[in-house]
Amino acid sequence: MPKPLSLSFDPIARADESWKRRWGSVPSMAAITSIMRAQQILLAEVDAVVKPYGLTFARYEALVLLTFSKSGELPMSKIGERLMVHPTSVTNTVDRLVRSGLVDKRPNPNDGRGTLAAITAKGREVVESATRDLMAMDFGLGAYDAEECAEIFAMLRPLRVAAGDFEEE
Repeated sequence: MPKPLSLSFDPIARADESWKRRWGSVPSMAAITSIMRAQQILLAEVDAVVKPYGLTFARYEALVLLTFSKSGELPMSKIGERLMVHPTSVTNTVDRLVRSGLVDKRPNPNDGRGTLAAITAKGREVVESATRDLMAMDFGLGAYDAEECAEIFAMLRPLRVAAGDFEEE
């Protein structure tokens, strides 16, 4: 993927300066703008790596989740809960994985209304290959060392707790 031409200045820092002049200092504006831009960059880089496998990062995450389960299958509701996405998104993601032959769906014998999604042998092969490629590019975070990645994780954790992603232990 060709990189766009670099600017000779940091547009977020410039916006922060303009913001300060107009409305006063609001460090959270520069922080959120940086986080949103980082998310765009990372998603584009990661999606470029998984695209040759017919995946998006969302589909990759679903395959990984199924790989982590003891039996290689999970109820659709559990997938949505763990990936923190709406049931419609889970259905769309899993249906695309089914069409690609990476996942099978079947009725949940423990829940008459529920559906189980199960990773296929092809799905396991694809997730292993895609994971090797993602690890080789440090999931787009190669500009940071392991300690800095841990700091980023720790810094974002309170935001996730405040949003209700999980309860702090």
